[in-house]
Amino acid sequence: MADAPRARKLAKRISQIVASALEHEVKDPRLARVTITDTKVTADLHDATVYYTVLGDKLDVEPDRPGAAQALESAKGVLRTMVGAGTGVRFTPTLTFVADTVPEDAKHIDDLLARARAADAEVAAIASGASHAGEPDPYRVPREDEDDDDE
Repeated sequence: MADAPRARKLAKRISQIVASALEHEVKDPRLARVTITDTKVTADLHDATVYYTVLGDKLDVEPDRPGAAQALESAKGVLRTMVGAGTGVRFTPTLTFVADTVPEDAKHIDDLLARARAADAEVAAIASGASHAGEPDPYRVPREDEDDDDE
């Protein structure tokens, strides 16, 4: 078993090698907008999970995620060979590519925060014109006995 610092170091090196290979070596146009975000390596250094995101050509254009996933699967052998040559470990880890959901999750959280801000503003607007329920002095005033006044 390898120690955790060695696994983290290998994961960082695999990220660098795969990103460089996608940019310079692999000539698939579907991989032009793929960004490697993170890599996790198992403790035994036999499996590596590479997380990636895909950007669209423009901001309003949806990226081709299925095409990028297919291109990464087809380039997996070449990338694993480059990882083996670049890391120098005895056993080259198998590569698994997983689409990173962090950008979508962040957008979803931003949308939820915007809705919460709008709801807070609505409550504040309603509360600004509201008055307290009940009497101005909510405490009971003790009743004076009428019998005591007669004496």
